[in-house]
This record gives sequence, C-alpha cells and structure tokens, in this order.
Amino acid sequence: MTATANTLASGPGWHVADVICTASAGDRPFEEVHRDFCVAAVTSGTFRYRAQQGTAMLAPGSLLLGNSGTCYECGHEHGSGDRCLSFHFGPAYMDRIVADVPGAGKLTFETPRLPPLPAIAPLLAEAEAARDMADAGAFEELALRIAGAAVATISGARHASRDPSRRDQKRVAEAVRRIELDADGPVSLPALADETATSPYHFLRTFRQVAGMTPYQYLLRTRLHRAAVRLRTSNDAISAIAFEAGFNDLSTFNRRFRRVMGETPGRYRSGRVGSR
Repeated sequence: MTATANTLASGPGWHVADVICTASAGDRPFEEVHRDFCVAAVTSGTFRYRAQQGTAMLAPGSLLLGNSGTCYECGHEHGSGDRCLSFHFGPAYMDRIVADVPGAGKLTFETPRLPPLPAIAPLLAEAEAARDMADAGAFEELALRIAGAAVATISGARHASRDPSRRDQKRVAEAVRRIELDADGPVSLPALADETATSPYHFLRTFRQVAGMTPYQYLLRTRLHRAAVRLRTSNDAISAIAFEAGFNDLSTFNRRFRRVMGETPGRYRSGRVGSR
C-alpha cells in the first residue's frame, strides 16, 4: 500500500482526510474510483492525475477535482511521494453547494484540476494550518468554502457584490445571539443554518459577509474572550476556565489563546491589575 488516509473530520455527506502517498517512479499506477465528489488540495509533492475529464500534472497549491462514481489513476514517474488534503462530498451534499453558487449550473467537474490560483491560496493555507494544529472543528466550514471556490472558479461564477439584505442581517444577528448564548457548548454549522432556513453554504457565505468572519471563528473568539475575562477577574484554575469556556483539552486552549492574545494564559493572568 503506497497511500495512507487519515480522516481529520467528517459529518453527514462530507469528510476530509490527510492523504500521504509514498509511491515512486517504479510503482505502477492502478485504477481507483471516486466514490464521492472530491476536491483535494495538494500540499507537497507532484503527481500525474488521469481522470474522465483529462490528464493533468498536480503540484502544491493545485486542486484535484473528481466526479462521483468515476475512475482515476495517479502516477509518480517524475518524482516520489505527495501529500493532499482530500475533501469528499456526497452527491446530495455537493448538489446543494452548486445550487447556492451564483451562476453555477452543473454538478460535474469538466476539468481534472485547478492550478495554483492567488484567489484560493489563503483558503488553502487555512486548511493546511487546521491540519497541522489538529483543528477538527474548522474543517466543515473549510470544506464548504473550498468546494464553493472550486465550483465558482470552474463555472466562471462570480459572487454578487451587493450589500447584505436586511433579511440576511437579521439572520446573522440571530445566529450571533445563539452563539453568544451557547458558546460553552457544541454549536454546529448545520444547526445554525437550519434555524435561519438556509443551506449551510449560503448561511456560511452570508455570515462571513455580515460579521467579517465565519461562525466557527466567531465562536472561538467568543470563548477566548470569556476565558480572558475570567483569567483577569478570578483565581480559578486555568484548566477549569478552559473547560467551562467550551475547550475540550487544555493544550488546545493554551495554543489558541497564545495565538490570539499574544501570550500564554498564565502570563496574561499575571498582568492583571493588583497581581503580584
């Protein structure tokens, strides 16, 4: 076996895996099948990808595109090994994304890949950072955004630049209040979308437009803000503050807190007024 796939996150209709391939020029490619739609971001290495839509060389920053139920081959005659973040979507899940991308009318990909594009580069960097930081909670939003970006680019669609409607603003305001109320517990993207009677992709796009960040990013900011206040105003153990804020383990909390606040929770607490 020349490839291993480690599932990083999953949900109804989608999953994402970290795929590491060690194949070399001496290994014959063999035919495989895309069981679902696939959008795979190449993070290292190069390989040749042959699918129903054609043949392409993939390099870091490019996106492999696969249609559900079709066969494909990957070859490494030009170099050994590669690594990909591979996002998979069931047909019904992908159909909802396509329906919500303005101007996109087809469910199938007609090209085997997207080359490295400046417009997609920041999104791929977010996904790679989420993988390296074991941030499983970020991947549902990243999956939707990456699939939407691929569909929009292939179809030549352009998102409308109009200002959010009053209805959109109301929906986001309601979602923000829900996050504020339930920030210490699980808050899922599909649940938030259902409460606003929109699809997850449409809700995510609208929330980012109105709030300036994704729902998951807003949830993390809310949790970290509350933890920071408690660090400054109480003598409770840092671990207790982290768990009560909604973080499941202390190491994740420490890492996130330092990245956002610029210092560790302990050092942040030591800077409060009146501390010794």
